[in-house]
Amino acid sequence: MTPRLIVAAPHSGAGKTTVTAAILAGLRAHGLRVQPFKAGPDYLDPTHLGAAAGVAARNLDSFLLPPGTLEALFVRAARGADVSIIEGVMGLFDGRDPLSDDASTADLARRLGVPVVLVLDVRGAARSAAAMALGFARFAPDLNIAGVILNRVGSERHARLCEAALAQVGVRSFGFLPRDERVGVPERHMGLVLAGEARIDHAALTHAAQQLDLPGLLEVARSSPPLPDPPALLPRTPRPARACIALARDEAFNFYYPDALDVLRDLGAELIEFSPLRDGCVPDAGALLIGGGYPELHAAPLSANTAMRASVRSFAASGRPVIAECGGLMYLGETLRDLGGRSHRMCGVIPARTVMRQRPILGYREVVTRSQTPYGPAGTGLRGHEFHFSELETPLQPPAYGRVGGGETEGYAAGNVLASYVHLHLAAHPEAAEHFVELAARWTGRTQEAQGTPEASP
Repeated sequence: MTPRLIVAAPHSGAGKTTVTAAILAGLRAHGLRVQPFKAGPDYLDPTHLGAAAGVAARNLDSFLLPPGTLEALFVRAARGADVSIIEGVMGLFDGRDPLSDDASTADLARRLGVPVVLVLDVRGAARSAAAMALGFARFAPDLNIAGVILNRVGSERHARLCEAALAQVGVRSFGFLPRDERVGVPERHMGLVLAGEARIDHAALTHAAQQLDLPGLLEVARSSPPLPDPPALLPRTPRPARACIALARDEAFNFYYPDALDVLRDLGAELIEFSPLRDGCVPDAGALLIGGGYPELHAAPLSANTAMRASVRSFAASGRPVIAECGGLMYLGETLRDLGGRSHRMCGVIPARTVMRQRPILGYREVVTRSQTPYGPAGTGLRGHEFHFSELETPLQPPAYGRVGGGETEGYAAGNVLASYVHLHLAAHPEAAEHFVELAARWTGRTQEAQGTPEASP
């Protein structure tokens, strides 16, 4: 038995993250072990869910993760928890296109057999809340929409008016959250800020959860049907440590899927974390992984750390594999121009000059490698997503990827270096992860011969 529940909404901005965090905090306050999940490729919301639950949130994306892998990751993370709470993405039925539920929260609910609770933003509404809830239930009668939670309620009387309208059409209410700035999360250009920068007031959140029908939500979660046994993830048992991978992680670089890092560890990689902001050199390792994040918010101190920039250049020049995603690509480039128009020197590993823009570039991507990369031979097919406000001043040569179904190219791949705006979920590509770890293993312990002479810092 795997008790589980999805918190969805009719649209983005309804307050799913706040409501999900309140449920997690409330159940945790009652002594339950809760496991949070986030639908979709989001890196930010999971930090707030993890803070509320006291355990890292995991991503479940039905586009990035193939059938079997998604279910196996869910079961593995949910094992040992009393209940799993999944925050949906966008509106309940919003996915890759307007004509299907592909890659939507509804798609995930079907794949995992999860009851759905809708978050309704009822500012300026009462009876209309019932019409919205009823419309969603009738739109997809095969989904188990168990009821609603009212969000941004103006008063207890307002909540009772909404609940009376919902009862008239047979929709269950699981309580409400009032309008309260203390339980909201600030936003910036890529969405919510990280939990480490602006955490939801935990005491206020736990207090707000007292207005929720937690026993009722738990009852619904426990009504979830049994899940069939998923296929075993690769490898079936973790391998002995055989490789060291340096992992950039600090305020500037922190976009990593926990399950993807677990896959690297299961394949025998030891991940050695370091800070490009504060440390003086890349750790002694056989490979380097720099994920996404907010380098544009920390461009000045990243640029000022000339010792680290020289160390990254030396590491790349040694021939050891280097993979950089999104923010990592920006850091490996020559310069980064921020929203104020100021240009900052970066590592100069690749011929990239990035500039911040006001509008995002985002979407799922299917790509094929154009040449040999740390992920495998030319022709390796991969699925990922993009979400960034920076862009390249000029296209990179040689490109890393070709877009499936089109002639577009993306990223940069030359020798041991792969840099791209495309975020990958390595749990979906165990062969690519295996190739990367194997390359890292060949270099681990050979760092003396790998050391190059750092170029003078520009």
